[in-house]
Amino acid sequence: MLQFDHEALAAPARCRSCILVATMATQHDINLQEVSKRLAAIPARVPAHRKAARQPYSFSGLTFEEQLAVWDHIWKNSTGFWVKVHATFFLERHLKKKEQLELMWPVIVHWQDSVDDWGLCDALAKVYTKILVVAPEKVYRVLRQWNKDPDLWKRRQSVVSLLYYSRTKKIHLPFAKIDALITPLLGDKEYYVQKGVGWALRELRNVYPKDAQAHLTKHIRAVSPIAFTIAVEKMAEKEKTVLKALRKRQGKL
Repeated sequence: MLQFDHEALAAPARCRSCILVATMATQHDINLQEVSKRLAAIPARVPAHRKAARQPYSFSGLTFEEQLAVWDHIWKNSTGFWVKVHATFFLERHLKKKEQLELMWPVIVHWQDSVDDWGLCDALAKVYTKILVVAPEKVYRVLRQWNKDPDLWKRRQSVVSLLYYSRTKKIHLPFAKIDALITPLLGDKEYYVQKGVGWALRELRNVYPKDAQAHLTKHIRAVSPIAFTIAVEKMAEKEKTVLKALRKRQGKL
């Protein structure tokens, strides 16, 4: 009877797999160089970069999943701010299909790990908030973890992506779930977290006006001046005056 060395037979397959992975990594590096070279000549202004993003790359004809893999490699291997912004521009073009949003999440949830400024944080929030609509349990579970994370940008993300700009969505989480992430951060010491809290409070009013008003009144002393200024910026002057007077009476200016 013939005896087969199954390990030896499997070795060529493993080698082919290794070669394939190495080839893909090399190609992704070439793609990164292509993107970096093109963007180097563009002025550091959002309109100029949005215009540039409309021009196709050599890999733009790949499937959505293949392009996602390319941009994932680019995000993880580039330190350039604008290069990463263009990765989010790619995501923005795929926010309407539920299946694509669901495919994005396990990949781009890790992009937040390398965020170190408000621009990239908020660019991801624009995408995360859309995925929150189609996969609320998965996304909310992560937002709850980020809400307590030592990383200030994860804490900011945990509230900004709840609503982002509320007008961009028709479906929102229940008030109680949003409140559960905003309230714990009212006393956060980080400036950019407080900016995010104020943003969330402002947008909360658009979705749940009565609940948001009651929440702001109840926590009027706990809301920082930074968050308060943003939370009331769209209110009528009469409403602002009432809340400012309440803060003054309670010793919070």
